[in-house]
Amino acid sequence: MDLGKKLRDALARIAKLPVVDENAVKGLIKELQRILISSDVNVKLVFELSKRIEKRALHSEKMEALTLREHVLKVVYEELVGLMGTGYEPKIDKHRILMVGLFGSGKTTSTAKLAYFYKSRGLSVLVVGADVERPAAQEQLEQLAEKVGVRFFSIKGEKNAAKVVKEALKGIKEDVVIVDSAGRSAFDSELSKELKGIYAELKPDETYLVLNADIGQVAGRQAEEFSSISPLTGVIVTKMDGSGKGGGALSAVAASNAKIAFVGIGEKINDLEVYDAKRFVGRLLGMPDIKGLVEKIESIQKEEQLEEMEGEELTIENFYKQLNAAKKMGPLGNVLGMMGMSDVPKEVLNTGEGKLKRYEAMINSMTKAERKDASLLKKSNSRIERVANGAGCEVKDVKSFLNEFEKMEKMMNMFKKNRGFRKQMEKMMKGGNLKGLGM
Repeated sequence: MDLGKKLRDALARIAKLPVVDENAVKGLIKELQRILISSDVNVKLVFELSKRIEKRALHSEKMEALTLREHVLKVVYEELVGLMGTGYEPKIDKHRILMVGLFGSGKTTSTAKLAYFYKSRGLSVLVVGADVERPAAQEQLEQLAEKVGVRFFSIKGEKNAAKVVKEALKGIKEDVVIVDSAGRSAFDSELSKELKGIYAELKPDETYLVLNADIGQVAGRQAEEFSSISPLTGVIVTKMDGSGKGGGALSAVAASNAKIAFVGIGEKINDLEVYDAKRFVGRLLGMPDIKGLVEKIESIQKEEQLEEMEGEELTIENFYKQLNAAKKMGPLGNVLGMMGMSDVPKEVLNTGEGKLKRYEAMINSMTKAERKDASLLKKSNSRIERVANGAGCEVKDVKSFLNEFEKMEKMMNMFKKNRGFRKQMEKMMKGGNLKGLGM
């Protein structure tokens, strides 16, 4: 069970109590202590947090419009946000970045993700492979740079990282330069010397330490060690997609006075988010992250150049476009989490993911004409059989898809014509009703 699930369960229990009194608040605080310590949050930080929550929940003046229960939940949310650090505003202009970290932290992948982040905001990017300890890292970064569409530079066989950086900076035209440095299994004098040499050549505007969320509170010590040779402007915490130790890493970094800049939430090149403590804690507690969801949708629409379907008839063809765009938003569980539905049962999630994959296979087996006019399939059993064979499913599965598509088509037409129906649907969706998704 992860940190978010444990916290949501604890808060749900107090929310269901008929009366919230001092004993209930103290019981909640003990439960929070147990949850946070088991999630590798520093004991001292946990007890300091507990004292603040108890003092504010029981002795501070609450807003007149709030009940004691609501006041307690508000205090817990705000104190957890304080524990996890503050938000971050990355520079969206011309600058140089140095990436540092130990082996296995995800530094090279994060370099490519960061390059994609800046490129998608209209800046030209150069990535420099200065990891002279691990030649495979240079090859990996070169492949990722090609995938992202940014320029890559390195000198194969060169063992002096500072020299690689010096050569890379000659005549650069790019807005953003990101240097991927070497890691070690532990922070030592050799790594310190190498990073000082790179720092002297690059003179970075930003230095990001890359940490794996699973290392827990050790993250604080690493932040202090690396900042001693290259003042850190931010920390990138990777593998935050479902890590139970993520809270330990984030709180430890925040306690070391380093800022968390980005979090890696998946394996895809666009799975890197600017860190926002309010958004992160909100997701942990099951609060809808509407802002994050809208940003993700807008990013995908821009990338895919999707047209608004307002006024356009729903066909299997444009449904397929929307389906592909939805896939880019990441696993269904992450998307539902942004909608405040973090505790959807796994069997429901698996059903939803499975359905989408089957739909895609069926649509790939259709002709262009069939995608534009579903009635061609409905009138012909031979066409349905061909699609089923091509998709590796049964005829009844294709017929089921066509029936569900017909329902979507009718619903969309009703949605366009009937304002009252539209409001009713919006209300249902805000309530988190999954039935409308056919799951």
